[in-house]
Amino acid sequence: MNKSIEIDEKIFQDAVKFYSTMFNLPPLASKIYSYLIFDFEKVGITFDEFVEVFSASKSSVSTNITLLLNSQLIVDVNKMDERKRYFFANEDYKKIRFEKIVQKMQDEIKLLDDLNQFRKVKDEDYDQKIEVYKSLLNKNIVNIQESLNKL
Repeated sequence: MNKSIEIDEKIFQDAVKFYSTMFNLPPLASKIYSYLIFDFEKVGITFDEFVEVFSASKSSVSTNITLLLNSQLIVDVNKMDERKRYFFANEDYKKIRFEKIVQKMQDEIKLLDDLNQFRKVKDEDYDQKIEVYKSLLNKNIVNIQESLNKL
């Protein structure tokens, strides 16, 4: 079986390292995801191609594909006239990723507010620093949400 896509080995290795760190992925999952981002024509990559390209066991490939599907980094499609599943990098993942970041920042602001209300001792210096920090979080939330609306 020939590779259905062309990759640049240096860029591929850089991508594997980056996505492994960025998404905390195991090595094979990072390789699969990095391989998929080279699918510029959106032809899709089959399970069998991953097994062959990475010389990995079917079990390992299956486990790592499941991890990527569950984390919404990739999607799969069954074509009408074939039994095979084709895998693609999830184009919506950037939006999903930043929505999660916004949610974490909102959760942190709520936690800070709850802690501040619970606190019995008042400290103006501490309160001022927390307000500056919350302001930074809120500005980033607005900035990210404006960018997400453009996506």
